[in-house]
Amino acid sequence: MKNRVKITRVMINMTQGELAKQVGVTRQTIGLIEKGEYNPTLQLCVAIAKTLNKTLDDLFWEVNKE
Repeated sequence: MKNRVKITRVMINMTQGELAKQVGVTRQTIGLIEKGEYNPTLQLCVAIAKTLNKTLDDLFWEVNKE
């Protein structure tokens, strides 16, 4: 899964720690999501999108592996 979480977070001057606190996960989890090394639950994706004032489509998309 690809995402624009880091780009969006940085654009609004929010730290990983601030985002993590607002959505109820650790800073390390946010770091892994931003690197594409952790697939968050739909519930967490929605929480991140709401916190960053974006839609799910704005932040997350699936890459086809053929």
